[in-house]
Amino acid sequence: MLLAIDIGNTNIVLGLYEGKKLITHWRLVTQPERTADEYGVLILQLASSKGIRCEKIHAIVVSCVVPPMLSTIHELSKRYFKIHPLVVGPGVKTGMPILYESPKEVGADRICNGVAAYEKYHDTCIAVDFGTATTFDFISKEGEYLGGSIAPGLLISVEALFQRASKLPRVEVIKPKEVVGRNPVQSIQSGIFYGYVGLVDGMVQRIQKEYRVRAKVVATGGLAPLIAAECSAIDEIDEFLTLEGLKIIYERNSAQEVKARA
Repeated sequence: MLLAIDIGNTNIVLGLYEGKKLITHWRLVTQPERTADEYGVLILQLASSKGIRCEKIHAIVVSCVVPPMLSTIHELSKRYFKIHPLVVGPGVKTGMPILYESPKEVGADRICNGVAAYEKYHDTCIAVDFGTATTFDFISKEGEYLGGSIAPGLLISVEALFQRASKLPRVEVIKPKEVVGRNPVQSIQSGIFYGYVGLVDGMVQRIQKEYRVRAKVVATGGLAPLIAAECSAIDEIDEFLTLEGLKIIYERNSAQEVKARA
């Protein structure tokens, strides 16, 4: 079994693959102050709840945008699984040319999203990730990572509004019944929800206009089912796009290692 771990600024998403199939998954809060032992025991307990023994996990692949977590993930992989994890980054074979000015500056999760999106469509595509930040990644018809855009995430915007506007309340992020709110809570929910729907549709439209293409658009991230469902520009929602990219990258590096040994 392959354990894929996507470490984001807000959440850690774990997926367990048996062959090509994602058999189970979990979402944890990212807490860099937690020790390797704490995370290790937690993962073992989650696996045990599904009747999975740690000995069945033969490989770990990691995407991480929280540098302090890297030493933690290396330690828990070695201590609890006796595995050296494959961490997506410089020197790792992705199968995708990165045409950023500085390829090392592209977040590992964005590369995973691009790899998985292109594998899904084999055509020009845009991956939209609703995470701590809302990111847009553009992949050419030839499978090249051309770049993208980064906007503040929806939850960051809600929190900033609450922190900086003393008379406005903190609200739950939901789809409001009406665009025109009749009280402060409804008004904020409308502005946040439909504002982000407009943001996504507008950004996708501008990217396609700039490159004169009609790209396939796939959305992922924890808030994708809520926001992307209302976006006319989104073709598909794939909750596990990043995990799928991790699996693909692991497979490509495993194949390269086997070839090198032959």
